[in-house]
Amino acid sequence: MLNYSYFRSLWWKEGNFHPETKWEEATLPYVLAEGVTLDEYERRTDKFNVHGLWEWTNYKVSVYELPLELHETCIGAITSEIIETNAGIINLGATRTRADRSGKEADASFRPMKPGVPVQTGSDGKRKPWPNIIVEVAYSESINYVFEKVKDYWLKDLSRAHDAIVVKIDSISEDETPSRIRTRRGELQHRTHFEFGTHDGAGNPLNILQGTCLIKINLDCLYYQAHPDVQIPRTILPDPI
Repeated sequence: MLNYSYFRSLWWKEGNFHPETKWEEATLPYVLAEGVTLDEYERRTDKFNVHGLWEWTNYKVSVYELPLELHETCIGAITSEIIETNAGIINLGATRTRADRSGKEADASFRPMKPGVPVQTGSDGKRKPWPNIIVEVAYSESINYVFEKVKDYWLKDLSRAHDAIVVKIDSISEDETPSRIRTRRGELQHRTHFEFGTHDGAGNPLNILQGTCLIKINLDCLYYQAHPDVQIPRTILPDPI
């Protein structure tokens, strides 16, 4: 019988996402390593190019999402929609952050040029400004876990991210076609819930043409706390975008 815990540990030790590990049967978040410093965690995520899948909390490294094609495809599709708006904001990707004795990365993040923030309140634990918008795509990750992370970390207070877009993709078998995606868009003051797809939660067909849901973001939110030299392009872009 294979020692799954050993083969799973190879992802941390060697960057080897071993095919014999049966990660699909693991309960996430899964503790991958213990007694690890934050610096060592960040070094290995860079070395093995693992981003938006692991997180560090109190010297433990946990897997909360798996590197599956549908997860990565969804991130790419959302990122493309945002960066093609001519908004002139910075695509930070899965940039690392440090706060609350933890290290986390969103699947995607965006912000305009922003000034430095007070010491020890920045996204790097120093003065680097936080992103204005973060995107979390949950496939292997549970909806409760991702919502808790958004609420208690990314949108914890006004010094952090200003807006979050969360997409939950329900797991399906290889021979199925997804029919429904749940999305939550949340600002600090306002949270709204959307469902996209060809069927609703009860399995009834949806009219995906008339009244199709769109996620829209106010320019004041997109450019929240932008550098004084940054001009919001109100004459170029629709508001909300």
